[in-house]
Amino acid sequence: MTAAQQHRQLGSDELRELAERAGRELEDASAPEILQWAADTFGRRFCVTSSMEDAVVAHLASRAFPGVDVVFLDTGYHFEETIGTRDAVEAVMDVSVITLTPRQTVAEQDAEYGPKLHDRDPDLCCKLRKVKPLEEGLTSYAAWATGLRRDESPTRANTPVVGWDEKRQKVKISPIARWTQDDVDAYVAEHGVLTNPLLMDGYASVGCAPCTRRVWDGEDARAGRWAGRGKTECGLHD
Repeated sequence: MTAAQQHRQLGSDELRELAERAGRELEDASAPEILQWAADTFGRRFCVTSSMEDAVVAHLASRAFPGVDVVFLDTGYHFEETIGTRDAVEAVMDVSVITLTPRQTVAEQDAEYGPKLHDRDPDLCCKLRKVKPLEEGLTSYAAWATGLRRDESPTRANTPVVGWDEKRQKVKISPIARWTQDDVDAYVAEHGVLTNPLLMDGYASVGCAPCTRRVWDGEDARAGRWAGRGKTECGLHD
């Protein structure tokens, strides 16, 4: 029996212990080593999530696990450039892109909650269009990988390379948590990794179009998200 088959028999407490132990043991490991551990441990029950800001983690994961599932949340509010990046990733990389959508279209949400919910209650909008679809989309997986980095914002400064997602009862892997923006840029340049064109147009972090702006000099990478609203995270990583 493979490790990937064995882990399916583990309960949430045992998976949590596995995650916490791996977080300690892999703290100083390279991103490829962390992702190889994830592939070996979870097999097809492992996926990568991507906002299509760039395809760095998807590229890294595809080398450890060719054909890995890359989960993308299509909120209905994305920039055209983001959708284009998703399509390009699917076309040129050895991954399987899985697009999740909310239960309601934007029009249906507007009809029930009123237009521009993102302006009036951004937390609810994120919950409906991001958090719930991801929870449903991750049901068949035991572990998921993200592109979170500690240098992105104070709220992400303690991100473990492997941790426990209490909300979803899954192992959460952040293989580039210890990377800096310079590390990302170097990897992109070395491997020709696809990136969202908006990153070359003043955007340091790319989310939904109504809630994302360009950043100013000296601001952290997340400053352009929900600017002026006292909100820094969508709820996916709370």
